[in-house]
Amino acid sequence: MKVLRKNGEVAEVNFEEQEGKKAFWHTSAHVLAQAVKRLYPETKCAIGPAIENGFYYDFQFDFSFSEEHLKTIEEEMRKIVKESLSLQVYGKSREEAVSFMENAGETYKIELIRELDDAEQISFYKQGEYEEFCAGPHISNVCQIKAVKLLSVAGAYWRGDEKNQMLTRIYGISFPKAAQLDEYLYMVEEAKARDHRKLGKELGIFTIFEEGPGLPVFLPKGMILKNLLIDYWRKIHRRKGYVEISTPIMLERSLWETSGHWDFYRDAMYALKVEDDDYAIKPMSCPGGMLVYKQEPRSYRELPIRMGELGLIHRNEKSGTLHGLMRVRSFTQDDAHIFMREDQVMDEIQGVMRLIDEVYRKFGFSYEIELSTRPEHSIGSDEDWQLATESLEKAVQGMGKSYAVNEGDGAFYGPKLDFHLKDSIGRTWQCGTIQLDFQLPQRFDIDYIGADGEKHRPIMLHRVIFGSIERFIGILLEHYAGKFPAWIAPVQVKILPVSDKYTDYAKKVEGFLEENDIRVEVDGRSEKLGYKIREARMDKVPYMIIIGENEKKNMSVSVRQRDAEPDKQDMGEMSLEQMVHLVKRGKVE
Repeated sequence: MKVLRKNGEVAEVNFEEQEGKKAFWHTSAHVLAQAVKRLYPETKCAIGPAIENGFYYDFQFDFSFSEEHLKTIEEEMRKIVKESLSLQVYGKSREEAVSFMENAGETYKIELIRELDDAEQISFYKQGEYEEFCAGPHISNVCQIKAVKLLSVAGAYWRGDEKNQMLTRIYGISFPKAAQLDEYLYMVEEAKARDHRKLGKELGIFTIFEEGPGLPVFLPKGMILKNLLIDYWRKIHRRKGYVEISTPIMLERSLWETSGHWDFYRDAMYALKVEDDDYAIKPMSCPGGMLVYKQEPRSYRELPIRMGELGLIHRNEKSGTLHGLMRVRSFTQDDAHIFMREDQVMDEIQGVMRLIDEVYRKFGFSYEIELSTRPEHSIGSDEDWQLATESLEKAVQGMGKSYAVNEGDGAFYGPKLDFHLKDSIGRTWQCGTIQLDFQLPQRFDIDYIGADGEKHRPIMLHRVIFGSIERFIGILLEHYAGKFPAWIAPVQVKILPVSDKYTDYAKKVEGFLEENDIRVEVDGRSEKLGYKIREARMDKVPYMIIIGENEKKNMSVSVRQRDAEPDKQDMGEMSLEQMVHLVKRGKVE
């Protein structure tokens, strides 16, 4: 696929590459604007960028626009594609660009151009009669767009400011092959069916009240799931030599000034007054961990010290960004901070990488690694940043793992490795992170006594694995489509008596299973068995136990399993001891 860059250079770029997708979807946005201008010439165009999945364009229509208009625009876009219009790029002076847009009546474009440097040569891209000032890149010819779909319409304030004009935003997606669009639309429908907000409500996992936007409330079954994940987290961390701490939910402003969060993260923090002193609710746990480290003198023999914390975190997320459990204002972060000597850095980074690998594989996730480097606004010396970045690179390479580089997206105090797990339908989610930090140990003046009897500065590693318990639950809901593996299913077994006269035996079975740490419910309603089975399937319970006359007589149970092929779901009759082994081990002996 040929891509036309701002400087006029034509490069061969694959659609799967970042530049390729950006160019393809950016051009598709221009085709959308061209179609709109052909159909509705009085429409004013605002902006139309490529986004993570597709593109959008903002318009000001002189009539009431609705989704019913999308089909007409989509058809016009296909006509434009069939015209095989080549793209051309050329420059205009600022004055020429303003004059051009004034003649076209494009007031939003004029506003944007006037903000540019007077001396700057402004690039324009042209396809047929449509000309747009734009930095590109674009594909060389619109004929490469083999499939396009306009997805939705939304309102959007000009430049995101509610004081400005409300515009109409049209979202779309496009691909170089029709099969790719079919695959994408299938994934969209699958994603809708897996939406954790829908499943969370249906399965009784969580809710969010109108009185607390972005503040999730876990219901009884959700608490079971959350605690199971926490229990698992504690088990693997004890095995890996971590100690667990708990630090206060709020601390004085001076602490956050020392850490740098007050200067670099203030907008995301909740601040409050306590007896005329400024406090902040913690947006992360690391400053509290620093205080714990400083409680007593440390020796080189103690290092590394691995401190884990399931900290309750609050961040002032904008209301428009809130999304179920994926983007919240309050969450439990599975944080840990490792204090180490310089000679321990490599082993500790790779130790965390192995732990992350173990956890993700436990849940059936593959993952990709991304190295994020120094951002524009940061603290620390060039030497520290270089050493930290190289250490992360060497650790990943030493593990034989591939990684991508995300320039300028590190934390303000250090570079990081981000772990993007891939779910069952191919979506990626950023969860785990490893951040190497030379700065906070300096800012908090922490040390240890070395073998030479002198004070030395430890190096600090920040890391999370789940990211947050809440978000990880949301991901699991969508990954499994609500069908949790038996070991973390809130209800592992549902007992279905054929009629009321078998309720007493059902209760005995329930008691036996509970004594063996099986999470079980009895459906004692006076409903037909078929109805109860359908309800249990809707609840996505891993195992159903059918109890009737034979089972009562034989002190046994008849079992159906959720995850087998339809003709193999009926496992037949088995003893209670076999049932326990099945749930705990996944097999019958």
